[in-house]
Amino acid sequence: MRSSILMTWIFVYALWGHAQFPQPDGGDLQPGTLPLSWNSGGPKCMEMPEWQIHEYNPNLFILRQSGCTDFEMPFLYLFFGKERGLLWDTGSRNGDLVPTLQHVVHEWLERNHRGSISLVVMHSHSHSDHTWGDKAVQGMNDPAIPIQFVAPTVEAAIKFFNIDSWPTGLGKVDLGGRVLNIVPVPGHDTYAVALYDRSTGIVLTGDNLYPGRLYISDFAAYQASTERLIAFLRGKPVSYILGNHIEETSTPFKDFPIGSIYHPQERRLELSFGDLLALDDGLKSMQGAPHRMAMSDFTIWPRQPKGQDDKLEQIFRETQEEQLRNKWDQPR
Repeated sequence: MRSSILMTWIFVYALWGHAQFPQPDGGDLQPGTLPLSWNSGGPKCMEMPEWQIHEYNPNLFILRQSGCTDFEMPFLYLFFGKERGLLWDTGSRNGDLVPTLQHVVHEWLERNHRGSISLVVMHSHSHSDHTWGDKAVQGMNDPAIPIQFVAPTVEAAIKFFNIDSWPTGLGKVDLGGRVLNIVPVPGHDTYAVALYDRSTGIVLTGDNLYPGRLYISDFAAYQASTERLIAFLRGKPVSYILGNHIEETSTPFKDFPIGSIYHPQERRLELSFGDLLALDDGLKSMQGAPHRMAMSDFTIWPRQPKGQDDKLEQIFRETQEEQLRNKWDQPR
């Protein structure tokens, strides 16, 4: 195991060296910033907006849904190119995304002296905590923001992103001077994709990799997807890996109880390419016998047969009951 970890880090350093842009200008990746912390769901829900908006740079925005609306508190990503924009996911239950989405897009239009821009709406995968806002976004009826909706299905993704074979092929979408690569990554869900933004070096991994419990429905497919994503990224600059959730505290190996709407001392959102390699190493170490494995910043969590996760369901019910009862003033 020790030799395997050593080889992994040798590979990381080799990859970083190959991907490093030449000095003195550091290449042409568009820089941006991430916050030191995000709103979650408190301590006072009366003070929490439904969505937190963060400007990574003038053409990439990150939206996070408040835990006061739903414990999933997913992240959404909004990209802009010269010809159109792209929205990654539409949020979870009670999100009421449309007013916030319109606000961000109209502010971008005003800043860029534009009257309108079409918006591609796509999804990391098909689970309801990332698709709940679909109907409202499709019915937005804003002349300044015509929608191109891509349903969260394998068939729709193959057609729109021109993926020649699923899941081994690749797709892409050109927003006008900004190409986003699409990599199929089933395993958490039958339909799931990762996204690579050539402009910023950011990789979106949906629910396949984030600081939290990585639920795996099809272990073999998930492992193969992880290996394919690594192969795709080889030699490419990766600034950050960003997922759809944060479930980890700032203390290594410690997560928040499932169902938590408030995350004090939450871990930062961003992961690195090294974390992706560590995930791959953990999966391979199981040698085809899936089991839960806690790692520093996430837990590999193969799904159990129905009825065998009763303890998890009990924790969810108890956590929800306590935190929702105190949503107006969480215990310090």
